[in-house]
Amino acid sequence: MNYESIKGSVAVLISGGVDSAVVVHQLCEAGLKPDLHYIKIGMDGEDSSCSAEEDIELSEATARKYGLRLEVTDLQKEYWERVVGYVVERIKSGLTPNPDVMCNRFIKFGAFEEKVGCHYDYIATGHYATNVVRNGKMWLGTAKDPVKDQTDFLAQLSYEQLKHTLFPIGHLMKEEVRQIAIDAKLPSAKRKDSQGICFLGKINYNEFIRRFMGEQEGKIIDIETNKVIGTHRGYWFHTIGQRKGLGLSGGPWFVVKKNIRKNIVFVANGWDTQLQYGHDFRLADFHFITEPLPIASPPAPLRGEGRTEALPIQFKVRHVDHFMPGVITLDDEGYHVHSDAPIQGIAPGQFGCIYDADAKVCYGSGEIGIFKMRNEEALA
Repeated sequence: MNYESIKGSVAVLISGGVDSAVVVHQLCEAGLKPDLHYIKIGMDGEDSSCSAEEDIELSEATARKYGLRLEVTDLQKEYWERVVGYVVERIKSGLTPNPDVMCNRFIKFGAFEEKVGCHYDYIATGHYATNVVRNGKMWLGTAKDPVKDQTDFLAQLSYEQLKHTLFPIGHLMKEEVRQIAIDAKLPSAKRKDSQGICFLGKINYNEFIRRFMGEQEGKIIDIETNKVIGTHRGYWFHTIGQRKGLGLSGGPWFVVKKNIRKNIVFVANGWDTQLQYGHDFRLADFHFITEPLPIASPPAPLRGEGRTEALPIQFKVRHVDHFMPGVITLDDEGYHVHSDAPIQGIAPGQFGCIYDADAKVCYGSGEIGIFKMRNEEALA
């Protein structure tokens, strides 16, 4: 996108990190004078402090360097209600939630838009994604850097949100972004990238879950032998595909299934165990960003099975550094994704993100559900 041609007001969501600082630099180099906005969403409390002081200090230093205005917007209440509540509810249901997806949808592009963003023509962020225009419509495009691509975190945005969002660093590799920051002498040029879930700060994830769910001892069962090989403190501490934190010897062990009613975690042994893999999953409440997938809807019967012709796609089932090839169909139970390649760790509750066959644009995402063949008995 040619940022020199942008007309209108621009706000930058600045975090204190190197990526958003380079966004500011790029826009200023293009002759724009954006306002900077820091969103405060960290949890407060005596032993759960997520200090934003360093973030804000670095953001202020960036603002001073370019003579820009910085405003801090406190959205902690909104984050607690819209995102933390979602996380706790999903975990109680035995699912694996993705708070970062919901943070983008409901906070950075939701509550912020309602309070502040609505006064601007464009919102610029440091996400690794791109703006792609096809047939006069805006699409969420993937980043140049496949390792840093963050389109899966943005795949629940609405079309209206996407239309006035800018991704100025999506066409750059991470090392290029870092070098720009060093050359421009940005205050955060050598700051390490942040890790983990944004609202937790210094809090351990399991400690956060323990506050809401407590502990309840349960069995860890080897799914191949049906033998009890250990205990856990509650199924809610574990997710499908998990390897670390099981406390089992003779590994590696992978979580492959959970029985929520009986509080049992099933595991499989070995790097090559096929029990940690699958080839199919369903997507519930699929959210299209720009327009629906180009497959028949309602389902047109195909070969008498009530299925539609398969559409070649690429997809992700979690935030990883690569895309997987597959096909998507629409049947009487909804969207079904199949891949001939084995898919590791299909975790219900996570988001399955769908792309075109070239992995250039993102269609949207839906919550992953278990795919069951016809006449297959429900899992115990």
